[in-house]
Amino acid sequence: MLKTNEKQLVKMAVVGKIAHPMRFEVFEMDYQGKGHALPSVGGIVYNVKVGDSAFGWRGDHIEPGVSCTMDEKNKGSKQSQAFQFLPCIGNEVVVTSGGAKGGKGIVTGHHGGVEHMIVDFDDRTLEKMTGDEHFLVRCFGQGLKIQNCPDVSCFNLDPAVLKKLNLKVAQNGVIEFPVSTIVPAAIMGSGIGHADPCTGDYDITTQDQKMVKKHGIDQICFGDFVAITDADNTYGRHYFSGAVTIGIVIHSDSYISGHGPGVTTLMTSAKGKIKPVIRKNANLGKVLKIGRFRA
Repeated sequence: MLKTNEKQLVKMAVVGKIAHPMRFEVFEMDYQGKGHALPSVGGIVYNVKVGDSAFGWRGDHIEPGVSCTMDEKNKGSKQSQAFQFLPCIGNEVVVTSGGAKGGKGIVTGHHGGVEHMIVDFDDRTLEKMTGDEHFLVRCFGQGLKIQNCPDVSCFNLDPAVLKKLNLKVAQNGVIEFPVSTIVPAAIMGSGIGHADPCTGDYDITTQDQKMVKKHGIDQICFGDFVAITDADNTYGRHYFSGAVTIGIVIHSDSYISGHGPGVTTLMTSAKGKIKPVIRKNANLGKVLKIGRFRA
C-alpha cells in the first residue's frame, strides 16, 4: 500500500484561456526532406481524444481536446510558468466564461515548447465553446511524495489518479506501475536535457521504423502510461543506466526529425525502483472514464 503526503499538499487555482492554433512554416520539413502543410498544435480539437491512436492523423504534434495557455504573448513570464507548473494530470478544470460556461474537464498533459496545457472535455461542452472561454484549474499534486518509496520521485500527478491505479509496492521498495509500452531511452528525442520535469514533455522519436515496430511504439494511444527505461527525470531529463521513468502520452506523432509522441513525466527513479508491468488498461481515459471511454 502506498503512503503519501497528500494531506500536506497545497490546492490552489490558476486561470487560463484557449490557446489559438499555431502555424510554424508554409511547409514543415520532415526527416526525409519532404515538406508537409498540416494542422498542428493548439485550439479546440473535436475528433481527436484520449484513447485514440497517437499515430495516423494528418497532422503534426496534435493535442487531443482543448489546448490552454495563460498569456500567448508572454509565455516566459513567471505567471505563465506557474500556469504550466501547477496543474497536474487528473486535475479538474471548470469553464468560467463563454458558451460552455459551467462545463468541466480533466487535465491530460503539458506540452513543452509551445507551453500548452491540454484538457479533455465531453463532446457537449466542446460543441458549446466559442473560443472566448476562460478556465479555472483546481491544481493539486505538485510536491507529491510516496513516503514508503523514498527513491521514487513524483511529478504532475493528482493523488486521486495515483489511488485509482492501485499500485503495489514490494518489500524492497519497488513500485509496480501498469504501462501500455516500454520505451528504450535510446529513442527519446526533443525535450531531453530539459532541467524541469514538472512542465512540458519529451518525445519518443519515430524515425527508425525498425525500432518503432520492435517496441510496439506505433500502438501507443493518447493517455497511455508508458515506461522509459534507462531514463532519469529526477532533476531533468537524461539517460541514466538502470533508471526508470513513467510518463503519459500527450500529443501525436510528428514528421519532424527528433520528434514523435510526447510524454509528460509522472514518476521516476534513478535507482530503478519502478517495475513497469504491461497492462491493456494502462490508459488515463480508462482509469478516469474520459476521452473515448466516457459513458
